[in-house]
Amino acid sequence: MTIVGGDDLDELVLEDNYLAISDDELDGLEDEIEDSPSQEDPVAGLSTGNDDARRTKKRKQREKNKERKVKRQKLTDSAESDQSQSITERPPRELADYLSAMQAKTFTKSTVIELEDMRIPVSSIADTTSWTGPRTLDHLSDFIIKALPSLHTRLSQKSKNPGSPTLLFITGAALRVADVTRILKDKRLRGEKGGEVAKLFARHFKLAEHCSYLKRTKVGAAVGTPGRIGKLLSETDALTISALSHIMLDVSFRDAKKRNLLDIPETRNEVFKAVFGGPKISEAINSGKIQVVLF
Repeated sequence: MTIVGGDDLDELVLEDNYLAISDDELDGLEDEIEDSPSQEDPVAGLSTGNDDARRTKKRKQREKNKERKVKRQKLTDSAESDQSQSITERPPRELADYLSAMQAKTFTKSTVIELEDMRIPVSSIADTTSWTGPRTLDHLSDFIIKALPSLHTRLSQKSKNPGSPTLLFITGAALRVADVTRILKDKRLRGEKGGEVAKLFARHFKLAEHCSYLKRTKVGAAVGTPGRIGKLLSETDALTISALSHIMLDVSFRDAKKRNLLDIPETRNEVFKAVFGGPKISEAINSGKIQVVLF
């Protein structure tokens, strides 16, 4: 058996099916084939049979090149379609499958039966397919008003108890928390009676400071990182779920590495363990009291 070494690679010839050729190159190839004489017939016009053979050969080559163009265009269109459609735009059943797949990445040692028990019910995932606009912060207020009218109504109502928001908005970075907080203070959402918007993240704020703030403030929405929100829910009584109706996951936002909230192992684990893993939250989601929203 002959072993091909590194210096022999230049001698390797790939078949046509493995070559990546641009459209311009294909067009040029067609012209080259048409202009060049046949190798089998070096004397042009020697016989009618050879002319027919050349024409047949050129026709087959043109058809083959066209097929390549069509296949490549289909692949390009498919890729662009997948990138343009965010996971958040899909119906609840597909979102449930997506969340289940993310849960499996967090609970790697759990059995199939255990993962199924943790699965978020389709009925507890908000259907936001009616919203066809961009899922960016500039459109967050309109998204809530049009796709989540019940949440809009609740945000405009007066909060009854301190530290009891109707909305938990979970995002992965402190700067993003600040940006979302500013948007949720929109008068179109809160009206004149709506509660405050809490800003909850570990950077610059101690847990005790957030506890003190929540215990004295009636909030309609709380925006925070999953780690800080998880700690407030599990280790304190400052943040309660008595009025909680929606948990919104900031999945559309991507970091510098193009990762969303659930792509990053640390924030994904905090979402499913610290937030959704709490017995009160889990029970409320399974009973349908809390709707999960993917923004």
